[in-house]
Amino acid sequence: MADLWHGDAAAPEAGPAPGPGDDVAVTIDEVAAMLRARGERMTGPRRAVLTVLAEHPGHLSADAVVSRVAAHDPTVHRASVYRTLDALSSLGVVQHVHVGHGLTAYHLVRDGRHVHAHCRACGTVHDLPPDLLDDVASTLAIRHGFVLDAGHVALSGVCTNCQPR
Repeated sequence: MADLWHGDAAAPEAGPAPGPGDDVAVTIDEVAAMLRARGERMTGPRRAVLTVLAEHPGHLSADAVVSRVAAHDPTVHRASVYRTLDALSSLGVVQHVHVGHGLTAYHLVRDGRHVHAHCRACGTVHDLPPDLLDDVASTLAIRHGFVLDAGHVALSGVCTNCQPR
């Protein structure tokens, strides 16, 4: 399973959605500005990885990103994709989440970091509200002095579609 699939989500109330090319260009321009502000630049691998992630609204494994980048630009080396995913995660543009047994999924952070749920049966990764675990995080901090990074791992379970009827 190279790809991880995004769960169903209600479409926001809005006007006509921008075309895929518009979204990609806007994403690349915004990230390029962030990189320039840090004294960095938009490289070919960064552009290729951002293009792939902007074209796919769900959660992709690193291998899926590598293969999709190769389709866009076969000159980008696998190691460059991994370094780029790490750099964009550090920048806060990409969120990575650990699902299942060691698999890591990546996606663009469009509306802030959030919590994930991963279905053990079908592999679907669902986006959850970012405040879902606030009470748990607060309790952990108060009682145990532990700071929770809830966006880093996915809650594991079985989605509605895979539960026995």
